[in-house]
Amino acid sequence: MEIMRLVVTGPVGAGKSTFIRSVSEIEVVDTDRQATDETAELKPRTTVAFDFGRLQFGPEMALHLYGTPGQSRFDFMWDILIKQAHAYVLLVAAHRPAEFRYARRIASFMNQRQKLPMVVGLTHTDCPDAWHSENIAIALGYIDPKTRPPFITVNANEQSSVAQAIVTLIQHSMQVCLV
Repeated sequence: MEIMRLVVTGPVGAGKSTFIRSVSEIEVVDTDRQATDETAELKPRTTVAFDFGRLQFGPEMALHLYGTPGQSRFDFMWDILIKQAHAYVLLVAAHRPAEFRYARRIASFMNQRQKLPMVVGLTHTDCPDAWHSENIAIALGYIDPKTRPPFITVNANEQSSVAQAIVTLIQHSMQVCLV
């Protein structure tokens, strides 16, 4: 059986666990624990190791989804997960510009470990203070539209939106492999 490994990463509260729960065909394996740091201001529980979900595409193909913790103190898990990945999604909450620099740091961390196809999924774009995708791209360091990864809007609560993000990533991965 062929297995494609997709890592879902980003700052705390960007929607990583929700993204995986929205499409997984199995009960998601998670390592959520009570938040004990500044994360508790955003949400009561947080991922401390990883989330795991699976999508089966027939008898010979499966997609394994791994969600990283958002806190940098767990970056050893980022390192473990990205080394086995085939592609990744960087989720960024469009309404929290104070976290854009941190999201950029996560992308840099991932890219230093392994050059992989990736997409940037913008969550919370329906919030009144959400930034426009072009401004977020610049804040994340993707100045040239010709060389930046695809930026897509993702509602992590909606299965169809998450599925479309995965399709976009797979299409982008195939284009990168052809180049």
